[in-house]
Amino acid sequence: MSDRWLYGWGLAAIGLGGASLVVPLYVVELGGGPVTLGLLAAAAAAAGAPGALVVGRLADRTGHRRGYVLGSVAVVAGGLAVVAGVESVPVVVAANAAIWFAFAAATPVLTLLAVVGAPEAEWSDRITRLNEWQGVGWALGLLVGFCVLVGGERLVGLDARTALRAVCLVCGTSAAAGWLVTARALPAGPGPEAGPAPRRLRRALRGATRFGVRGAGFPFTPTRMDFRGLHPRRFVRRFTPGLALYFAAVVLVFAGFGAFFAPLPAYLGGVGFGDDAVFGIYLALNVGAAAFFGSAGWLVERYEVALVHAGSLAVRAVALPAVVVVSGTLAATLPLFVLVGVTWAVIAVSAATLVTRLSPAIVRGEALGVYGALSTVASGVGSVVGGWLAASGYARAFGVAGGLVLVGAGIVVVLRWRVADGAASGAERSVYSTDSTE
Repeated sequence: MSDRWLYGWGLAAIGLGGASLVVPLYVVELGGGPVTLGLLAAAAAAAGAPGALVVGRLADRTGHRRGYVLGSVAVVAGGLAVVAGVESVPVVVAANAAIWFAFAAATPVLTLLAVVGAPEAEWSDRITRLNEWQGVGWALGLLVGFCVLVGGERLVGLDARTALRAVCLVCGTSAAAGWLVTARALPAGPGPEAGPAPRRLRRALRGATRFGVRGAGFPFTPTRMDFRGLHPRRFVRRFTPGLALYFAAVVLVFAGFGAFFAPLPAYLGGVGFGDDAVFGIYLALNVGAAAFFGSAGWLVERYEVALVHAGSLAVRAVALPAVVVVSGTLAATLPLFVLVGVTWAVIAVSAATLVTRLSPAIVRGEALGVYGALSTVASGVGSVVGGWLAASGYARAFGVAGGLVLVGAGIVVVLRWRVADGAASGAERSVYSTDSTE
């Protein structure tokens, strides 16, 4: 199968990257405050996890992967067009939830398409390439939004609301163009028997380089994984104390991320940054994450992964409330957000490694699935809490966000001590092992 469909998905990812920020900014322009932004982010998170689980299973059983991908891209394009054409906050919230449901639904199907027809030895490379196309497209979407806002407001003289609508239309047009390219490149579904075995695909996913740049500033959708063949009962039977302890840290950490990022657009606008400056700040954040993924992998390979993970969480925990300290000064804000992006690269790589090494071999796929579900749900809950706290003071909201992340980092340190003291099981001691094969 030709890889030309990746070009189409890259165009769709440009639309998604722009949508990740333009929709919250548009909600603020319509009069929504931090509470509304919290609900917006929570709705996106709530839509994401079931979208990936349900559509991934349906696509695998029916073999109609082409239809599910095209349908998802069409929903993204249509949702952005709806956002650009309405001035009702509830309608925008619903359309945004549909966009992220579609994105999450396409994620496992695209993973299957990336490996169908290829030798198993090439699966990790193909998944890596898919992640890179998506990550680069996401960052380009933020750049496109920045350019459209600058051109619309400063060169053409559009008001802020009209300029944000223009960004939505451009992003929707990019997604529509992606639909056309994908429709021409993807052949008819080969049937369910053409897919790889779930266990083998999960192994390829663990071996693939993660280019999760979107999580740097939008931690509300599940990570790329294989949702087929999950066995919850088997996972519960194999659940270890160390894995349970780490999942407690995951809940706290991602709740903190949600509490920070959900009300952030309203805060940045309130301290004097225009929409173009906000896009520039988010672009710097995502570029910082993308540029550091290679170095993050080197850190995880060279040093104890638990300490690397805890250290990156601690740095981010300090950086989040520090945003209030440097507020209003772009020269100080940009480097701080680059640091926040860099820490995400380390967190994403080290978290996947920790989950893999803490899990018994037979349930590593399920463990990664639970990690994705917990991080998504926790970020949604944190978004609501962060929006509610921000209504009475952003310093309080960002302080709580940093505190949650710091407590999560402390739990990881405790986990490391448990392993070092020999109090953990054999699976948990593998945190210090480089052997994570099945």
